Amino acid sequence: MTMLIQTREEISAQRAYSMIAMSTVQSFPAIADERSTILILGSMPGIASLQAEQYYAHPRNQFWWLMGELMGAGADLPYARRTALLQQNGIALWDVLARCERPGSLDSNIVEESIVANDFSLFYQRHPRIWRVFFNGSKAQSSYDQYVKPLLNGSDAHIEYQRLPSTSPAHASRPVADKLEAWRAVVGK
Repeated sequence: MTMLIQTREEISAQRAYSMIAMSTVQSFPAIADERSTILILGSMPGIASLQAEQYYAHPRNQFWWLMGELMGAGADLPYARRTALLQQNGIALWDVLARCERPGSLDSNIVEESIVANDFSLFYQRHPRIWRVFFNGSKAQSSYDQYVKPLLNGSDAHIEYQRLPSTSPAHASRPVADKLEAWRAVVGK
């Protein structure tokens, strides 16, 4: 019989991995105010965003580059200034999911049974001017369709929905020029 002996470092690394491997993650509060007419929805912030406590904080995520091109809210500005520019343009940011279990940052690793959606009924009551919702990628849209839309009971009939190409680094194969063209819909250009 072979006995496996582990060092303290190996045991510590295993514990750290298992905490990262299947951790419960929680999204941020919405960035929205009374001027909000447009809502951009992601699925759940990735590890870089959670650590920075900022939407779309991964340096290769193209969201802030796109916002820079569309309205001057680029990654070169401080985060508070970027989000203020979005709000000045009537744009709110949020995520479909309030919390879930997910190893790593990929949407494809979200454990479906662990999903808890944000309360959109309350959000739309507090932000009645929202009339357009843009999904940042397919997971945001599919999660909204499955976990949110049935609970709205048609109260969202006035809202127009559109899925946009994901800005995630995991979806970098699509040319950025194509993404920019699609994302122009957010500002009506």
